[in-house]
Amino acid sequence: MNILFICTGNTCRSPMAQALLEKMAEEKGLDIRVTSAGIFALDGEEASHNAIEVLKAEGIDLSNHRARLLHRDLVEEADLILTMSKSHKDAILSKYHFLEGKVFTLKEYAYGKEEDIADPFGGDLESYKRTKEEIKEALRQLTIDNGQF
Repeated sequence: MNILFICTGNTCRSPMAQALLEKMAEEKGLDIRVTSAGIFALDGEEASHNAIEVLKAEGIDLSNHRARLLHRDLVEEADLILTMSKSHKDAILSKYHFLEGKVFTLKEYAYGKEEDIADPFGGDLESYKRTKEEIKEALRQLTIDNGQF
């Protein structure tokens, strides 16, 4: 299965989700490929400093992450697209109508509720920690409780 996480700039939420799910998948022996991109990403931009810092506590090195702008090839390759907000989901579906049924917000897919993951961009380290935990809990719901991947 090929999973694509989407956020705005691909420097905070979606790379954190990608890295966290990759680690979970490795630990559980899940056969999935995980990528991420941003709707308004600047190709090559580094992950935010605070995103790198909060993932260190998870034993994850995000320092080599480079942002990528969402493009058609990425969405066509994905089996499942999980966005960090409803606005990301709406933007993708307005441009790529054929993706209906394979694009969800992360919380919608995990809990059945179309809610946003808080955007920590520009916030302090504590806001990044809260966002990381929000993402991690939703991913745990999918990988452990539901076995959806």
